[in-house]
Amino acid sequence: MTLAEESERIVRARAAAPVRRPAPRTGGVVRRVVSRYWTIAVLLVGWQLWASLNGYNRIVVPQPGEVVADVVGNSGAYLPDLLATLGMSAAGLLTGMAAGVALAVAVWTSPLVSGMTTPIALIMRSVPVVAMIPVLARVFGYGWQTVLVITTIVSFFPAFVFVAARLRDAPRSTSDVFAVLGASRVTVLRRLLLPHAVPGLLVAFRLTAPSAVLAAMLAEYLMGGRGLGVLFAQSVSFYQPERAWGTALVATVVSVACFVGARAVERRGLARMT
Repeated sequence: MTLAEESERIVRARAAAPVRRPAPRTGGVVRRVVSRYWTIAVLLVGWQLWASLNGYNRIVVPQPGEVVADVVGNSGAYLPDLLATLGMSAAGLLTGMAAGVALAVAVWTSPLVSGMTTPIALIMRSVPVVAMIPVLARVFGYGWQTVLVITTIVSFFPAFVFVAARLRDAPRSTSDVFAVLGASRVTVLRRLLLPHAVPGLLVAFRLTAPSAVLAAMLAEYLMGGRGLGVLFAQSVSFYQPERAWGTALVATVVSVACFVGARAVERRGLARMT
């Protein structure tokens, strides 16, 4: 057998041999989970110690195990209200961000619109949400419409601010190129400014996504109807501390999950732009 034939036989034998993949390191996975979520364990242990050492009654502060057991064992009691809150949050988030982008474009287009709408937007941002709910309820009624309006208002301002800032801060060199080529304002807006404003919109989305859930829950708590806010109010009224604390726990987990998901969307969007 020649040297070439021997080399070819060795190559074929290696290609036919099964590939041995290294087994996942359990220690590495555990270490990564602990490094990311150790604060949750600290909060649960602190909650347990706080309730046990002070001898609080379950009506005041229930044990964390009881709250988690109620959430897991009675998930059907939480799911309809959770879906209602998520649906209202998503609708308000999309509506508010779309309104913010539209107003930012209008402000860029006309100084007159900027002088009329920017102070109103600042005033609306300065007024607490709790103070606006009774006024808006008189206008839109005591129903889901007011909850949607509140969530829209909360989601509107970040999108307006970040997108308007990016529209004003276009790259000077690229703007000069468009000016030399004689591009119209519509072309500049569509080809240059709106793509340049996408990172600001993604930042606004990351900041607003968890706030939209909490705003919807607050509006439901004060307005009634359906949602986690209503479930929390009913649990407090009927002396169900595990259900009330479970509702707060579910709302917190959902808000954190919305933030994590929005951050992932932001990173993916920025990666596609680079």
